[in-house]
Amino acid sequence: MHLIRRRKLSDYGLRLREKQKAKYIYGLLERQFRRYVEAARRERGDTGPALLRLLERRLDNVVFRLGFAASRRQARQLVRHGHILVNGRRVDVPSYLVRVGDTIAWKETSRSLPMAQALVERGPQREVPPWLSLEEGRLSGKVTALPQPADIDMAIDPRLIVEFYSR
Repeated sequence: MHLIRRRKLSDYGLRLREKQKAKYIYGLLERQFRRYVEAARRERGDTGPALLRLLERRLDNVVFRLGFAASRRQARQLVRHGHILVNGRRVDVPSYLVRVGDTIAWKETSRSLPMAQALVERGPQREVPPWLSLEEGRLSGKVTALPQPADIDMAIDPRLIVEFYSR
């Protein structure tokens, strides 16, 4: 019986895997992801935390984080189909970046959907991050602060992603 040895992942392979993981989690294509990295580079301070802040502030991600959808894909579809309002206005762009003070809510006519009704009945399925607050009606939430790296509960090392793109 022969044992198959796996070769140790190279530094490049490690960075690539981290980038691919983040792209997959947020459901982004390479070009979109690269734009976020460039935008994070332009921001003040560390690029890694800035990148995570940008990705977390996407409307589809916020809808997911508030518990309005079971997955980011489903959240993206809710946004795309116009079921979500930001500050009372319909926004159907999943990549829309929310700001502190923005209110995210279900559209009035969409509140009667079985999915929205189920949300009200069963309550939150997962904990809402500290930078978001959920209104009691359960169908609206507010961005109370910018997301901090400590608030993001995913196993992503943004430093490796930044290193990948700086080669």
